[in-house]
Amino acid sequence: MKKVFIYVMAAAALTACSKESSTTDQEERVEQVRTMVLHTQEIEREISVSTNLQGYLTLNVAPSLTGKIEHIFCEVGDKVAQGQALVTMDQTQYKTTKISLANLETEKNRIEQLLKTGSATQQQYDQILTQYNSTKEQLEFLQINTYCKAPFAGVIVAKNYEDGELYNGQPILVLTLINKLKALVAVPEMYFPRFKEGMKLTLTSEIYPDQTFPATVEVVYPSIDASSHTFQVKIVIPNGKNLLRPGMYVTTTIGLGKANTIVAPYQAVEKLVGANDRYVFINENGRAKRVGVELGQRFDQNIEIIAPEIVDGVEMVTVGQHKLVDGVKINVVE
Repeated sequence: MKKVFIYVMAAAALTACSKESSTTDQEERVEQVRTMVLHTQEIEREISVSTNLQGYLTLNVAPSLTGKIEHIFCEVGDKVAQGQALVTMDQTQYKTTKISLANLETEKNRIEQLLKTGSATQQQYDQILTQYNSTKEQLEFLQINTYCKAPFAGVIVAKNYEDGELYNGQPILVLTLINKLKALVAVPEMYFPRFKEGMKLTLTSEIYPDQTFPATVEVVYPSIDASSHTFQVKIVIPNGKNLLRPGMYVTTTIGLGKANTIVAPYQAVEKLVGANDRYVFINENGRAKRVGVELGQRFDQNIEIIAPEIVDGVEMVTVGQHKLVDGVKINVVE
């Protein structure tokens, strides 16, 4: 029994010594790092986003009538003027309604004269007037949908039927305005206060590497997308020379003026595994303090970092940050 007791006591002593040694090692752990002092800098703030161009106006020539297509006046690629005839549908219904309106007008005028002499009642006149007005509205509707005309000047970009085919609801033609284009761009929400209607910006295209194209912000959409944390901006692009076309992929560079901010080496910013959260370590009285940051504009190897703790004069770890944990002792080396 004495021997067993001695063994137990010895094991307990060794365990205690091991714990004490482990605690001592943890307390004495010091990570070697390099740091840099961050200072506020004046930057020219701008962002670049990519988008596809669209025709400023697009019209699907799709009459509100079914039936046979009598004649299509345009082919894909044709330029058309405002008011130019595009499509004529079967005219039977239009012509029949036109004859009916002429007969109703004659009858209306006849009853109007009889009313003046007392040979017709007001009720008779009101009835014929109602029929006349209703038929007149129907004729106007039929005229618009039988003789389709271009409401604006543009280019025919699609044709889905030929003469004599039955129209089934798919647009017969697609007309697009291309001497003025538009684009919708998604902008990070942090820039929302800076965007105003009328702002000037530029576009670039890989097709024309040596050219830039001016554009203007026309609409700043008032809501933020909760999933992407972006908001939409509609921009308008003059295209008088027709160099740009709907569907082209372009990059938009938007100048947001000058700002004072903190810029740090991009490689010093850590990313949380499995998430998009970013953080850095700063030197706080000889210990590493982890600070979550929001990333702003990129400048080659540097990037803007934003957080309440990131202020002018803060000392940030730039080398050795990968092995740090919050609160560990650090030794700054040259």
